[in-house]
Amino acid sequence: MMTLDQRVLRDGFGRFATGVTVVSCTNPDGQPHGATVNAFTAVSLDPALCQVTLTRKSKAGGYLDGAPFAVNVLAAEQQHIAWHFAGRPQEPGPKWTDGPTAPVLIGNAATISCRPWRTYDGGDHLIVLGEVVDIEFTDAEPLLFFAGRFRELGEVDTTAHWAASVDCPHASWFGLPSGADLSRVPA
Repeated sequence: MMTLDQRVLRDGFGRFATGVTVVSCTNPDGQPHGATVNAFTAVSLDPALCQVTLTRKSKAGGYLDGAPFAVNVLAAEQQHIAWHFAGRPQEPGPKWTDGPTAPVLIGNAATISCRPWRTYDGGDHLIVLGEVVDIEFTDAEPLLFFAGRFRELGEVDTTAHWAASVDCPHASWFGLPSGADLSRVPA
């Protein structure tokens, strides 16, 4: 069986654009702790679950074992926060507030507060699922990560609409509303 070079894997995985999050929790002393993570995804609507993936070597990975946490979806202007929790401390440091389950950062595009659900083996990472108990969001543009660099959203394409796709969220992703007629969805 062929073994891929880790740099090649990182470069290939890096071709998928992601949002940037800081997963926050408390350390054993009860102080806020965070880690910059771009491996985040929604998992389920019922029950409401999301997933973060953290390296086993991270302190946060150890702190999240059976503990509540929050996923702070960073806004475009929070790049300094991403660096801060990626091991390059910035001054001034982040501003915290108490969240429903764990400390949260101020100024996020979205904040997802979770109770622990399950943790799974993910090789050199831990796959942590949380049950979403609260979610807050703003109109702020998100910070993105692509090909090893932070990015921002570009201009919005207003010429196309989801309804022109078979994958329209209103038609298939989340089920059809009661009484919905697919023949009425524009092609």
